[in-house]
Amino acid sequence: MNPPRKICFAFLGNPLNDSRITNLSDSLINEGCEIFSIGFDWSNNSKLMETENQKIFRLIKGKFSLLFYLRFAFKLIKEVTKLNCDVYFAEDFYTLPFLYIIARFKNAKVIYNSREIYAFLGGHQNRPILSKIVGIIERYFIKKVDLVLTTGEMDSEFLEKFYGIHNTLVIRNIPLAQPINYKFDFRKELGIPEDKTILLYQGVIIGGRGFKPTLEAMKLMPDVYLVVLGDGERQKEYEEYARDLGILGRVFFMGTIAQSELINYTAGGDLGICLIENISVSYYHALPNKLFEYINAGLPVISSNLPQMKKIVEQYNVGIVIDDLSAESIASSIKKLISEKGLMNKYSSNCLETSKELNWQKEYERIRDRLFEFVL
Repeated sequence: MNPPRKICFAFLGNPLNDSRITNLSDSLINEGCEIFSIGFDWSNNSKLMETENQKIFRLIKGKFSLLFYLRFAFKLIKEVTKLNCDVYFAEDFYTLPFLYIIARFKNAKVIYNSREIYAFLGGHQNRPILSKIVGIIERYFIKKVDLVLTTGEMDSEFLEKFYGIHNTLVIRNIPLAQPINYKFDFRKELGIPEDKTILLYQGVIIGGRGFKPTLEAMKLMPDVYLVVLGDGERQKEYEEYARDLGILGRVFFMGTIAQSELINYTAGGDLGICLIENISVSYYHALPNKLFEYINAGLPVISSNLPQMKKIVEQYNVGIVIDDLSAESIASSIKKLISEKGLMNKYSSNCLETSKELNWQKEYERIRDRLFEFVL
């Protein structure tokens, strides 16, 4: 099997912070491929770079979204046209039209990574016109690409039925199997008392991720401290809300952690919270990175009762699934785990055992042959 020599990933985001891109590109490098990646970032704290094979550019998010996307499109087109690759990975809906058109001019293959159900995003719930426009654009291009990647079986089933396609491949957002070299000492670094529980939230800080009710639950749990690994557009808003609730002294926003270090930080928590609100088709199908990251670090999980998340949590017995995302329900579930040390230890042990199966190396082994039918 001789994989192609050159592959390009393009993403409206920072590839350095995206394990999905990092893991797949590293695996393809190990197969002998040469990888190019183009990314964008609008956080002042993020690492940018411009090398021969990896370019990450700063984008300024102003008041007008149209200007933001025009700047993005101009830079993307400029950079992609410089490359001559065998396969182009459009890593989201936003890069799809540009990569498809350019790749076809270069007689190259196109793989679309549909990491969300973009026509039914949570942020579109009150914007039906935008949702319809996204659906029209996606319907046109998704039928033309060589392969569509999804993050879960339900996404594949939905897209195949909704768009009438039959070329999807599920690649779950599962982290690399790697040793926990040390457990980051949040208690020492943040001044958290030894007898208090550390609840971990990691990932982007946006609406629909159960962040607000989690903060409200913190009000009911004076012995719990919340550590946030990640950042996002609503961080300032939630910091203010935590201040209004009188809990800001027990909530720590630590920013985005490098992928190579993340498992060591995750392992420093006691519990992982993974709540997705059922506000859209895309969110209903959620199977987020953080769920697998908690499992791989040995953290019992508090999860939403959404089908794909519930299946993992219950199949491997690694935590609690809650139906009601109210502050009272969240607090009650966390208190239950804290009070039952035997149950906590059982879930933690199950997590570490499960990590032997749910890791990137196993996932890549599962999808490798099918993927190479399209990238050869």
